[in-house]
Formats: sequence, structure tokens, C-alpha cells
Amino acid sequence: MFLNKLKVSVIGAGLAGVEASLQLAKRNVQVSLYEMKKIKRSPAHSLETFAELVCSNSFRSNQIENACGLMKAELRLLGSEVIKAADKYQIPAGSALAVDRDLFSEYLTSQIRRNPLITVYDEEMDHIPDGITIIATGPLTSEALIEKIIALTGEGSLYFYDAVAPIIDFESIDMDIAYFKNRYDKGEGKYINCPMTKEEYDIFYAELIKAQCAIIKDFELKVFEGCMPFEEMAKRGYQTLLYGPMKPVGLEKTGEKRPFAVVQLRQDNMAGSLYNIVGFQTHLTFKEQKRIISLIPGLKNAQIVRYGVMHKNTFVNAPHVLDATYQMKHHPDKFIAGQLSGVEGYVESIGSGLIAGINAAKLIRGQQPIAFPKDTALGSQADYIANADPKLFQPMNANFGLFPPFELKRSKKDRKSLMTKRSLDSIIRMLEMNDID
Repeated sequence: MFLNKLKVSVIGAGLAGVEASLQLAKRNVQVSLYEMKKIKRSPAHSLETFAELVCSNSFRSNQIENACGLMKAELRLLGSEVIKAADKYQIPAGSALAVDRDLFSEYLTSQIRRNPLITVYDEEMDHIPDGITIIATGPLTSEALIEKIIALTGEGSLYFYDAVAPIIDFESIDMDIAYFKNRYDKGEGKYINCPMTKEEYDIFYAELIKAQCAIIKDFELKVFEGCMPFEEMAKRGYQTLLYGPMKPVGLEKTGEKRPFAVVQLRQDNMAGSLYNIVGFQTHLTFKEQKRIISLIPGLKNAQIVRYGVMHKNTFVNAPHVLDATYQMKHHPDKFIAGQLSGVEGYVESIGSGLIAGINAAKLIRGQQPIAFPKDTALGSQADYIANADPKLFQPMNANFGLFPPFELKRSKKDRKSLMTKRSLDSIIRMLEMNDID
């Protein structure tokens, strides 16, 4: 079989689908990429471009001794095209990797549409193509395709709701009250901080817990813990926000008393004209969002350029459906990647797309797909989705709790640095042994 005759179908041009497509093309495999955004958009999407970042513009920590930061380091070693784009359009965010979401998405769309081995079909897929296929349609997969996936897997899909934080026009922030500072002065000091006294917090809290939420239709509210709306967090107790998104520790001005609470805003574009409110995912009505945000010192006259919204996320019961290669257990020519596969988070979705792309290229050449070593961030994630208890399965971000323990007991202080070294050594060995071609 000649390489130019090899072809894989990829459904969905989100982070996972874009990564998978570019990995396949790098291996001289032709790709038919299907994306419906030009003709039909989900409630959460607003752009025509690919790899749109819906919830946040942050890829979380860039520090290598953080599991998500380690996964990014592994992806850089493996030549991830999406992480390369994120690094290219990085904007200040302390120790996190945040990007200008528009430039990031536009760049990756250009990389896809200009690639001679990738043919883009701007259409909605209501079926699963014959042959090797990567399904990377994300948590907002259309109902028609979900029905086909359920029919193919024989398993009902799970669901939860995800929430998006509002974005504010920088010019409308009162910088006589707000100030720039990163927690503990780590990084460039580009976060905007809105400090609150106890009295201001008390008023804010009292209004928040009685604020009106938008009506959620069709399904009971079931939210992934990492995307919990801030009004739902507040209802758990007076101090919940103070230990969460409004934690004041390390954010006091030099020589001044620590505020009782702090609301942080993170830069959302390279121009610095837009900022999102960190941790303020919400499903309040738009009117209530405006009212509650105006109670935050420095945001009294805030202009909200994008309101927070809540949308349904869908994912398969991965331990029933998938192997650690991201292949379907009973249909090995079909892969599921991205959040639909049961991974949670931008970086985790990219990682699943990279592995699916590599393995689809191997499969079409008649080679054996590979499961990444469990002692890597990428491999521990894949092992979790394939082998977790299916009765208790929930999406989970990368974390060191998924890694295998050391044979010998290690101190807590040394454990993360040793896990990091072990992980990167494993990736390098894979590359040296040509397991990743």
C-alpha cells in the first residue's frame, strides 16, 4: 500500500481533532476532517475558526512539577502542534500558559486549511464513516451523531454541565481600585486584582446566593467539579469562595493589610483589551451577572463583552468503551479523542488527540497501536479512562494521583520531582526506540 493512498477520517476540529489531524499529516497520512461550525454551531461556540477555546484562555500551569505542566512538557517533546501554537500566542499569566484565543484559533485553522494532506469538509456528520475514524466532536456533540455513537458502543452516554466565565473590557475596570499582581509575586504580575473588605464581601455574598439563575432545561443539573459555577460554590457556605476563586492569600499590596477577599481577572487577548474573571463560571441570568459583578470593587461600571453561559457536556463511559490507545474496544478501527472520550481539560484533550493520531497512523500501516507508559502524564490519563471503575467514572484532570507509586517509599517533598523525571525519561525512551514515528 502506497503512503499517499492512506486516509483517516477525523470528525471535529476542536483541540483534539486538530492535533490528531496534524499528527496524521506529519506521518504522510491523508485526512478527511469534518467540522460543522460553518453551517451549524453549538450554543457555546461563537467563532468559525478551529480549536476554539470556549471556557477559558488558560491551559493551566506551565510548571513542570504540576501534572498539567508535565503533560505539556511531554507534548512538547512529542511535537504537539497545538501546544506549539499555544506557546506562539502566549500572553502573560504568571506561571500558567494562557493565550490570545482568537490568534491561537486563527493560526491553527490556517495550518489545517493550508495543509495539502488535510481536506476539510464543512458539514455536519450524522453518521460514522467506514474505515479508520477518529471521533473528536467534543462535549457538545450533536444529537444525531451521539445516537450513532451509542448504537456503535452499546453504551448510554453520560453528561454534565459546564459553565463559562464572563469577559470584561479592560477600559471599564477602575484601576484606581484594582491593581496588577500575581499571587506571591510569581511571574510578570499581569493579573488584575479587585480587593474586598469584609463588609463588601458580606454584601456581595448575600446578593449572590439569592441571585436568579438561568433555567436549565431537559436534564438535572450535574456539573464537573472543576467548572462549578461560582454561585453554586457560594451556596455551599460563606467561606467556600474565600478558599476558592476569591482566595486573598499572597495578593496583598506591598506594605498593606491583606484584603478579606480578592476577585482576579486574567488577560484574555494579546492586546490586553479583554480580561476574564478567574473562577467565575456562571449560569446566572445576564441581568443578574451584570448586577452581581457591579458589586465587586473596581467593576462597578464593568462592560461585559461576553456573558457567562452554561452548556451540556457529553462523554462516553470510557472504561466500557475505550482502550488506553483511545480505540473502541469492540471496534478497533474507531477512536474517540478529546472530552468526548472522558478526559477533562484543554491539555488533556490535546494529549488524547495526539495519541489517537499517532495510533491511527500506525493502524493504517498495519502496525500495532501503542499504549503510553503509565508513569507518564499522557499514559496515566489513558490508563485511567480505560481502566477506571465504570460505575463511578467521571472526567478527571491530569494529576499525580493517577501515576503508579514508586517501589520504594519516597518523601512527599521528593515525590513530584522524581515522578517528573521518571515521566520525561519514559517519553525520551519511546522516542529513541522509534515507538513514536
